Amino acid sequence: MRKTIVIGAGPAGLTAAYELLVRTDIIPVIIEKDNQVGGLAKTIQYKGNRLDIGGHRFFSKSAKIIEWWLKFLPMDESVHEEHIHIAHQHKNADFDIKKFGKGEQTMLLRPRKSRIYFERKFFDYPLQFNMSTLRKLGFIKMTGIGFSYIRAKLFPEKPEENLAQFFRNRFGKKLYETFFKDYTEKVWGISCEQIPSSWGIQRVKDLNISRLIRHAFLSIFRANRSISQQGTSTSLIEQFLYPKYGPGQMWETVAAEVIRLGGELHLNTTLESLTGDGDQTLISAEIKNRITLQTKTITGDYFISTMPVKELLNKMVNISIPSDAKLISDQLEYRDFIIVGILLSELAVRDDKKTGENIKDNWIYIQDKSVKAGRIQIFNNWSPYMVSDGNKIWLGVEYFCNEGDVFWRQTDETLIHFAITEMESIGMIRATDVEDSMVLKVEKAYPSYYGSYSCFETVKQFLNRIGNLYPVGRNGMHRYNNSDHSMLTAMAAVDNIISGNQSKENIWDINSEEEYHEEK
Repeated sequence: MRKTIVIGAGPAGLTAAYELLVRTDIIPVIIEKDNQVGGLAKTIQYKGNRLDIGGHRFFSKSAKIIEWWLKFLPMDESVHEEHIHIAHQHKNADFDIKKFGKGEQTMLLRPRKSRIYFERKFFDYPLQFNMSTLRKLGFIKMTGIGFSYIRAKLFPEKPEENLAQFFRNRFGKKLYETFFKDYTEKVWGISCEQIPSSWGIQRVKDLNISRLIRHAFLSIFRANRSISQQGTSTSLIEQFLYPKYGPGQMWETVAAEVIRLGGELHLNTTLESLTGDGDQTLISAEIKNRITLQTKTITGDYFISTMPVKELLNKMVNISIPSDAKLISDQLEYRDFIIVGILLSELAVRDDKKTGENIKDNWIYIQDKSVKAGRIQIFNNWSPYMVSDGNKIWLGVEYFCNEGDVFWRQTDETLIHFAITEMESIGMIRATDVEDSMVLKVEKAYPSYYGSYSCFETVKQFLNRIGNLYPVGRNGMHRYNNSDHSMLTAMAAVDNIISGNQSKENIWDINSEEEYHEEK
């Protein structure tokens, strides 16, 4: 019986495992170092409250992906039938509202709201050019932004090589410096001039001021209520699907089905080595249980990897790795992530001071040089089931850093005090309202597009030469993919295994060629 060793039980790894089971006679053997599935999309539980790492909107322009999600977690029957429609449906994308049942295993349809918190004022994200923005920024600033935008359109910077140029060409220098520069540099820890424009092309694509104005105008007359919201930029979507108990619920459900169908799942298990045949084929994996410390070797016909590329190459034994590919791989960089969960009796800031209405944002971008925090999540607004007591506010304060740096090494107590002090300093919370708190550190959350990444093609060519190895997902490809793109790479890998295609270019093309663009 043929086996595929799947390294990692995140969205890409579990998607690949399930697709193998329902489309082939190949048994997937999943190796996961953590004690739960989901990877970066797992849900952390803390005293009955649930925490989503980074925020995972279940949104895709791919009807196939939406179908896939709803197969595991049907939509709550309280959702009106009009929401089931998928624009330009595929033939097999016919959803029957009658089969959707209320219950624990359901998807919710959630309104999307994200804003920028700047100078203690809320601004729509992406920025809307309306009277509210004019009033908050002031006439002089808005005029400067307008002239700066016109100048950028008349005299764009060419060649467009870095992210600063990318933003300035689309939004103008003034708007870039006001709302893009500081947050982006918090995320990546370096100046925008050091980040290649390819990051913006992948993540922002053709979003610009003219599209923002057009979307705002059309939204007055009609809202896009389809799940896929075809024709709407990802940054402008108005709603998204979300599992009732957080993103991890999806992957826990998929993992259970994988096991039911005969797949193997080894949690708390690390990959110690991947052994080749001396040429360009992998033949086995040595794995180690982190609890029992027992090791064993398992053979495989195919290998699907979602682990960081840097780690993958360091695990290879009896495979000839070119010295330049190894050097580039060793120098790949990542950005790590800390989230401080804070449980509050109430928020200090309100949308409406007269009524006392709580803010409805899923997350808030902090555009303030005086604080290190980059973004805040309000988990209540992702799903009301993320917090055990609906009268409390469950907040996630996000920090971007590098593993091993001074901030990363701080104790949980120090980080909690730091986050509470910062949030109080910008008027978001009051320290006296804090009832509980926790810290979560996440390694290699964001594969970076700087450092040796400019030479990544050499590493890619080496990986492609190993005929039975298929790198997929965010870290597996060192590409800042969304979950749906990671799933599509896994599906493409299974397509290749079935067809015998070893080129793998179709996998690398996902979220790169126009067919997969969110703007298609």
